[in-house]
Formats: sequence, C-alpha cells, structure tokens
Amino acid sequence: MELAHYGRSVFINCPFDAQYAPLFRACLFAVHDCGFVARTALESADSSEVRIQKIYATIGGCRLGIHDLSRTQVDIASGLPRFNMPLELGIFLGSKFLGDEVQRQKACLVFDEVPYRYQMYMSDVAGQDIVSHGNDARLLVIAVRDWLASLSDGHLPSGSAIWDNYLTFQSELLRECGGLRQDPDKLTYADLKRHLDAYQRDKLET
Repeated sequence: MELAHYGRSVFINCPFDAQYAPLFRACLFAVHDCGFVARTALESADSSEVRIQKIYATIGGCRLGIHDLSRTQVDIASGLPRFNMPLELGIFLGSKFLGDEVQRQKACLVFDEVPYRYQMYMSDVAGQDIVSHGNDARLLVIAVRDWLASLSDGHLPSGSAIWDNYLTFQSELLRECGGLRQDPDKLTYADLKRHLDAYQRDKLET
C-alpha cells in the first residue's frame, strides 16, 4: 500500500441509483476539487472478482471514508430495506479499530437525510457526529469540503467556491457530452471519472 496515496484516498459509500445520482456526482466532484482521490465500489467492473472482496480491498486502500445512510426506506419491490451502506460503514469502522497501525489512521464523515434519525435504526453509532444533508447537494458539498479542510495540510477554497466550481463542471459536462454523443444522465462511473479527470487537468493548466 502506498501511504501517500492511502492518506488522500476517500472511500465513498452511498446509493448508486438514479435518485441519488445528483448527490453522488456532487460528492465525487467535491472530493476531487479539494485535492483528494475519491474511490468507490464501482471503480472495478471485473465480474471475475467477488464484490465484497473488491469492497474490502478498496476500503483497505483508503484512509478516509464518506458514508451516506440516508436510504433506509423499505424497497417497494422487495419490501425490505437496503443494508449495503450500513454494512460498508461497519467494515470501515472495523478496519479502523481492529486493523494495523496504518488502518487505525482512518477517519470518516457519516451523512443522513435528517438529524438524529439514525438513532432509530442504528443506535450503536449514536455517540458519533452524524451530518444531515437534507437531500441538498449544495449542503453536502459544503459539509464534505469542511470535513476535508479539517484533515488537509493546506488551505482549501470555501464550500461555496467548491459549489460554484461544481456548477461550472456541470455546464461543461453537458457541452462535452453533446460533442461525444453521450447522454449526461446515463454516464457510467468510468465515463464520469474521465470527464472529471479532464476537468481537473484543464483547471491545473489554466
């Protein structure tokens, strides 16, 4: 494990459905715009790998984690709630408290939709500071920036500046997708990362 890369890698644990997509994209952008590296379970599309093993490896390679527990509602089709996000938070916390000296450096930001709701479905984390984003992408971006600023060695732009950068990226993304004949609402994770990486490269060159 490369420690420098580990120290700036952020595991994003959140829903990957269409409803959550605006929040996911905003979170992904905020992490990168703050100079960190976002990683998710979506980054490997190799079907020969067992999914939980990929999650273990990705979490193990990240010092930081952003975990969104806001999707606890019962699924209409199955009649059951989704437990992937709490499971991955548990793996992250287990790595921190049971791992070696490097893993014990982990830190995380935990989101929920509304304040204190998590106490009703996961009371064991009641002693931790859970941040509410109210399903507002701007509030999420500001919270991510403020958290990363507390862990960064240097100065970061304010949350409002990161949000303005994100709006600029969104506009440029629409234009780029038009030229590439891509549907901006149906980009794969790999597509989105390529656009984000290109935006960051252009930003550094200007």
